[in-house]
Amino acid sequence: MERRKALKHMGWAMGITVATPTALSLLQSCQQNADTAWIPVFFTEAQGGALIQLVDLIIPKTDTPSASEVQVHSFIDSYMKEVPEKPEQDLMTMAFTAFLNKALKDSGKTEISDLAAEDLEPVLAQSLAQRSEEEEAAAMESLGAYMQAVQEGQPAILDEAVARSMFAGNLRSTVIWAYKTSEFVGEQVLTYLPVPGEYIGCGDLDQLTGGKAWSI
Repeated sequence: MERRKALKHMGWAMGITVATPTALSLLQSCQQNADTAWIPVFFTEAQGGALIQLVDLIIPKTDTPSASEVQVHSFIDSYMKEVPEKPEQDLMTMAFTAFLNKALKDSGKTEISDLAAEDLEPVLAQSLAQRSEEEEAAAMESLGAYMQAVQEGQPAILDEAVARSMFAGNLRSTVIWAYKTSEFVGEQVLTYLPVPGEYIGCGDLDQLTGGKAWSI
């Protein structure tokens, strides 16, 4: 199988770009269970603690809730348990492990549960740093080779820096998607108009919504 086809067939482990019924249902379920103690179903308890800190590094609390306050971490955990196939789950586990191992090494700590936001933030920033076209092409080649090997049942090894970058990029996009799609943000932060509602075919955004984006 060609590497480009392997990439397309396997997809990203966690990146969500389409509001599928399954994803929306999981997101709603997580928000409904916000008052109960969260127990990870895909990640370990220690990884879950790190995940909470990471989603809040991406969207911290300001005058609006943080990502964890609208249960983004719970959604990601449930999504990884219910939706991707095992090869994608394995890729996520490997990439997250590579990310956490880097944080442990740089911080001098030995337990994931001991990692704090200040230990995770430098690794997140480094993993999200913009790469040159040559570096991006090399990373995609490495990821394509890994996925091709997985699809063919061959030993698969992915460079840890590439794994960390893939994890961080997918995490950021998923956190933003889940946050903007959450019920609270959709109704209380973005401009929300129940359907059916008044239709104004042509109007100034600043006048109609105060400059806010429409909730979906």
